[in-house]
Amino acid sequence: MKYQLLMKKISTLFIVAISIASLNLQAAIFITPKKPSISAASYVVLDYNSGAVIASNKPHEKRAPASLTKLMTAYVVFQLIKDGRASLDDDVKISKKAWETMGSKSFVEVGKTIKLEILLKGMIIQSGNDAAVALAEHIAGTEGTFTAYMNEYALELGMNNTRFENASGLDLNDQHTTAADMAKLAAATIRDFPEFYPWYSEKEFTHHDIKQPNRNKLLWSDNTVDGLKTGYTKKAGYNLVASANRMGMRLVSVVLGSSGTEARTSQTQKILDYGFRFFETKTIDSISKKIPISGSTKDEIKVGLENTKSVTLPRGQYKLSKQMIELNADLSGPINKGDNVGYLVVKFEGKNLLKLPLVALEDAPESGFFSRIWSWLMSLLGL
Repeated sequence: MKYQLLMKKISTLFIVAISIASLNLQAAIFITPKKPSISAASYVVLDYNSGAVIASNKPHEKRAPASLTKLMTAYVVFQLIKDGRASLDDDVKISKKAWETMGSKSFVEVGKTIKLEILLKGMIIQSGNDAAVALAEHIAGTEGTFTAYMNEYALELGMNNTRFENASGLDLNDQHTTAADMAKLAAATIRDFPEFYPWYSEKEFTHHDIKQPNRNKLLWSDNTVDGLKTGYTKKAGYNLVASANRMGMRLVSVVLGSSGTEARTSQTQKILDYGFRFFETKTIDSISKKIPISGSTKDEIKVGLENTKSVTLPRGQYKLSKQMIELNADLSGPINKGDNVGYLVVKFEGKNLLKLPLVALEDAPESGFFSRIWSWLMSLLGL
């Protein structure tokens, strides 16, 4: 009898222990580690589709961009090609100024003409300063005029803490950017020019039988990385803008002011791995529900999200979340297509993760005078 009681107590304790362990395991699934600590001056990593910032440190601190400037130089040229004002087949004459530009070179020769496509690739892949200046002069006449294009597009992209003063990225007193702004530019490049973006993943550039490697070492060490650009000056330190795509999730990262080539590479790898390992991006499709309304010629109206919406959350939360619809009080006609009618709320453990606006997907005209009187009488009678 004593033996049976002892075994019963042991079994009970074992079950309790297993239950506690199970609860602890479930809790551990949703523990997201603190954001990475790296020694770069500033950084940001965000999801390309949702725009959600996963981790950052001093993302709005103004820093010298160095050759990250060439991302905007290329963006401007891409845009003018798209608009028909330039062509990859253009012959670009190399000026003495372009030829004399200091720093990294694509080894173009003064007085010679080179196809615009070759100069673009030399600037993107090998980071040629001479190529950047030659492109700027071809597009706008002078490098100074070209920077007006650069700054105009920067404002259009919401890069409000960025100013460009040349096309190459060589240090000038008032030339600056931020990690957050560079992430916007990288995302815009991927979104707006899918036909040109693959150039940022090319590992080498050859001109005049001189083969030069892409300085983005992640292109060799991580096959999910497919861009974008490195930069270095004494003032800027070592910069790297990168993007990677794993299992349908694309992240964009920016590291500014790192201490060396290896440091910027390992720091970028660290923040990308953090984002992919502990976060996930889901797409909420355009839901469509019918809800009852009053004061309209219709008894109900179709509502939903205007467009699909990408959301980035700590990994595992979305799967166990609940979606609820919160409607505005007293929905009655007239309601026009596109009017806000409430919210789709995504909850996890009682907390709101997301609150997305719901809109009317169709018109609901106001009912006539007698119909409204009848509805009022019915409501008074509780019918």
